[in-house]
Amino acid sequence: MLGASCLAVVTATGTVAQSNATAQSAPRYTNRLISEKSPYLQLHAHNPVEWYPWGDEAFAKARRENKPIFLSIGYSTCHWCHVMETETFSDPAMAELMKRVVVSIKVDREERPDIDRIYMSYVVGTTGGGGWPMTVFLTPDLKPFFGATYLPPEDRNGRPGFRSLLMRVETQWATNRDKIVEVADSGKQLIEAQAVSGAGGSTGGLDAKVLDKTYQDIRSSFDASAGGFGTAPKFPRPVLMNFLLRYYSRTGAKPALEMSLQTLTAMAGGGIHDHLAGGFHRYATDREWHVPHFEKMLYDQAQLGVAYTEAYQITKDATYSIVARDIIDYVLRDMRGQEGAFYSAEDADSLSDAAALRPTEGAFYVWTLDQVRKALGEETAAVFAFHYGLEPGGNVPGRQDIQGELKGRNVPIVRHTLAETAAKFRKSDADVRSLLEGARRKLADARAARPRPPRDDKVLVAWNGMMLSALARAAQVLDEPRYLDAARAAAAFIQSRMYDAGANTLKRRYRLGEAQIDAVLEDYVFLTQGLIDLYEASFETKWLAWAIQLQTQQDRLFWDAKNGAYFSTRAEASNILVRMKDDYDGAEPSPNSVAALNLLRLWQMTDRQEWRDKADKTFAAQSRQLTQPGAMVPQLASALDFSLAKHKQIVIAGAPGAADTRAMLKLVHDRFLPNKILLLADGGPAQAELAKWLPFVASMDRRDGKATAYICENYACNLPTVDLQTAARLLDAR
Repeated sequence: MLGASCLAVVTATGTVAQSNATAQSAPRYTNRLISEKSPYLQLHAHNPVEWYPWGDEAFAKARRENKPIFLSIGYSTCHWCHVMETETFSDPAMAELMKRVVVSIKVDREERPDIDRIYMSYVVGTTGGGGWPMTVFLTPDLKPFFGATYLPPEDRNGRPGFRSLLMRVETQWATNRDKIVEVADSGKQLIEAQAVSGAGGSTGGLDAKVLDKTYQDIRSSFDASAGGFGTAPKFPRPVLMNFLLRYYSRTGAKPALEMSLQTLTAMAGGGIHDHLAGGFHRYATDREWHVPHFEKMLYDQAQLGVAYTEAYQITKDATYSIVARDIIDYVLRDMRGQEGAFYSAEDADSLSDAAALRPTEGAFYVWTLDQVRKALGEETAAVFAFHYGLEPGGNVPGRQDIQGELKGRNVPIVRHTLAETAAKFRKSDADVRSLLEGARRKLADARAARPRPPRDDKVLVAWNGMMLSALARAAQVLDEPRYLDAARAAAAFIQSRMYDAGANTLKRRYRLGEAQIDAVLEDYVFLTQGLIDLYEASFETKWLAWAIQLQTQQDRLFWDAKNGAYFSTRAEASNILVRMKDDYDGAEPSPNSVAALNLLRLWQMTDRQEWRDKADKTFAAQSRQLTQPGAMVPQLASALDFSLAKHKQIVIAGAPGAADTRAMLKLVHDRFLPNKILLLADGGPAQAELAKWLPFVASMDRRDGKATAYICENYACNLPTVDLQTAARLLDAR
């Protein structure tokens, strides 16, 4: 019988052949994916494989021909997805075998996170780990009976090859169908068990002790040497910093702040950070943050933009504000479309030069020392190489996996401080800082002449919502109006191109003039969060009103009235084996974790008790995840922190843009106040709109014609003040 195990972390190496799509100017093959808008599906549109997109046509074919389904899930900037495409799916002989044995379906996990979530839960549950490309075999009724990640085309180093696996599937399907059906039924049961794992919980015992336990769990996994949490491969996982900074604010526990700052500092100096053009790569393959997996994802930039902004807000250390700007400016320059929306990702792979036969990972980003000398000259190159750890034979350690392609190359990583570099070359700190800034600009210009990694230019509502939050928060804390303008433009794009105002519904993906795919929970959740943040940065009530509309629709489409929390998909979604709930804060926070905080913030902004009640029911539904070992849901713990806090309602009565209003707002923006809401009473229509939700705001006005702060705690307000020092004292009161 077919086993269900597979190595979760890819370690096999293989020569990546030139793909069919790039090898020929006129493709020999074209399949049904040619009509799809997904860049990932388009990458496979000229495979000889008879690919189908997820949908009724493929399912009907599987039932009609009585064949199992081969489901392959990945995304466009995934290195090992490219490997499998070139070495397996571009092989005509393999394609013929696939056509004989299975109906082949290709899914972009970024377009369909709901499908990915279902079958990833099966792969993780049966193999102990997961990853992409995801390889799953299904019965025609969509039940899984085998799951794996990357597979080489042939048996290799003890790992079964895709060809031999297909032949085993063919034999077992013909001779042992009943056993496969039995295994598939068990597979569905495994998924269902995970889908209801949080049902029937209680808020009993969900108090500050849960926050203490989450803190201790995170602390136990901290890498005190290199920063970050756990071992290699090492992901940023900003949700951990989100919680730690809030825990520090609540308790004053300095280790919570120190762990966050050490991690952010180590990452900023590491090779995971693009020192030349800004932004961060997806993760580091080593514990030192040195050699990254080179793709760049929008969701990482958004979350890290917030983390560095908050670190600056707490410490006032300009190092963190510089990195926050570096991230956001990279996104605005390289990942924004002409109409203001943000693209999804940049690939890890690219051609090393125009004559290269195939793309390799990291080719755009790595350097030989000779290349640096040619671009900078000997003297400047020596300073740059010392500071960033460049070596004549390359600074990538000799290891297996992708790094075999980086032999002799350097990934810039800060190996010496500015002071150490200045002392080494007998220069002032200021001179070295200026020299390094100029060197980075020159190298960025030289690098720009290389073939650039492909960009995934689809627009996803969820990830754009995250970016709205980053822009809005940075606009406030860094006092950067262009960030606010960029947030407005992105929100307007989604509203005009991806939102049906009459039906109050969203489409998830926009590309090439087409908005398609019904939005899932994460789209509503992250956009709502972004709109709340955009309101607090702009005080334009239209964004808050839209957030309220979306929250109401989210409740209707996704709420689990029986057990609490939100399903990932709507009830009427077709071809969905099981309605899942997210319950893990990983590289992206769980939508339920963010939803809980949205509900609490909107409750504070509207005094709508039902949203407070839904937040409590979400905590109850996921109480097991909150209390079990391992800090599974630090973002949900951050929401619980908000729930348990004394809430500050801060209303500034003043004219928008006036100097005295800006001075009052600066007092707020200068402080890390995670458990507050911020409103502006402008004396006009916006204040009247706010008063529909919070009637007490109607009477709040300027005193003596000056901007006035009303600082309230649990709706009990201090006396209004026009004095900045008094307002500061009230803001700092615990």
